[in-house]
Amino acid sequence: MSEVEALRAQSLAGIAHGFLGRRGGVSTGVTAGLDMGRRGQPPTPEWIENRDRALATVAPGGDLVTLYQIHSPDAVIVADPWPDDARPHADALVTDRPGLVLGILTADCAPVLLADRQAGVVAAAHAGWKGAIGGVTDATIAAMETLGARRENIVAAIGPCIARASYEVDEAFLARFAKADPANERFFTPGRPDHHQFDLEAYVAHRLAAAGLRTVEALGEDTYAQPERFFSYRRATHRGEPDYGRQISLIALTA
Repeated sequence: MSEVEALRAQSLAGIAHGFLGRRGGVSTGVTAGLDMGRRGQPPTPEWIENRDRALATVAPGGDLVTLYQIHSPDAVIVADPWPDDARPHADALVTDRPGLVLGILTADCAPVLLADRQAGVVAAAHAGWKGAIGGVTDATIAAMETLGARRENIVAAIGPCIARASYEVDEAFLARFAKADPANERFFTPGRPDHHQFDLEAYVAHRLAAAGLRTVEALGEDTYAQPERFFSYRRATHRGEPDYGRQISLIALTA
């Protein structure tokens, strides 16, 4: 049995967290490994085993809390675990309660874990391009502040996501970002005719820094280019595979 791989951020040292990939799980087929995707279905035995392995790696004994992610800018505050069939439709979780393990699923989008050690507040955000430009990280920081966090004390880490070299977009995609802010063009480099390469990780880091965070760490891991380590929606699509896995990123306060 292979060990669960959990990437740790130096900026979050001392806080229970981990950006998990596909290694160490029990799912089989094209989503073999630590696939945490539910696909709108009840938990399967394989999913439960993967969940248990993920929790044991990051926060043994904790209660996993996840969302029904919709690529929105919405963040929710968690005080207690909610029923599995009542997961909020949102894309970021914030808590000040020890024992709750916040989990975000990704498969090319950027997972962002945040913490204010002084205030005892942590958060996890799912930042795909829609959520990122819509302000999901801004909403996450604002929600953390309602629990007593101060943005100058918040640190953030961006986990594995699709990298610029692997993320080809068209002219309309660039125009959408340029309309929001002409300076956003710096996150694009020319590609083949009428196409560009987008740096999602750098854009998310920029949004966090622009919001006033002093410490923003980017792990620099490309999900698309590392099929043995990470799931990737775009890679699965390019290969014509019938499904793709979802990896989970976790953060928790310990008592």
